[in-house]
Parts: sequence; C-alpha cells; structure tokens
Amino acid sequence: MEQEIYESDEYVTLKGQDGEEVDFIDIAGISLDSGYYAILQPVNLFEGMEEDEALVFRVDKLENGEDKFTFVADDMIVDEVFAEYGRLIDESEEQL
Repeated sequence: MEQEIYESDEYVTLKGQDGEEVDFIDIAGISLDSGYYAILQPVNLFEGMEEDEALVFRVDKLENGEDKFTFVADDMIVDEVFAEYGRLIDESEEQL
C-alpha cells in the first residue's frame, strides 16, 4: 500500500490509492541500515487494533523531494524497527 503524505507537527495524513485519507499520530522516525521508517498510529484505530499498537511505514524520498510512505508487512523489518525504537527509548531514559 503506497501513500502520499500531508504533514503537520504531530499528525500525518496519508492518502491511499483509493483516495481515502487517514490521520496518523507520528510516534517516531527510525533509521536502520535497510532504510528510514516511521512508526505511526491511526488517530481512529483500525478494527482489531489495540491502543498500544502502531504501524510501520518505509519512508523514501521522491524526485520532487516529497516523502513516499509504504506500509511494511515484513515481520522481520517491523521487529527491527520496534527493537531500535525500544533501544532509543531505553537510552533516553538512562540519560534522565
């Protein structure tokens, strides 16, 4: 599922191929060797989602400079992204 992006400070609105816009809370941006990823949580959770769940999107730059968000379904990449997010959270808490 490829997306177009419309950004605000804390929210990201993605427009799917069907034209429907969905608002997300921007949780974090994570850089890995395999690319840059965004952890986003829908403002209105999708059916079956829990309050503590979020989705991972790969973020690529288009030639015009805009960001292209692509939903990540690969469990290994999703696990890597969340592991790095957890590591960064732990690291920031240690500095407090």
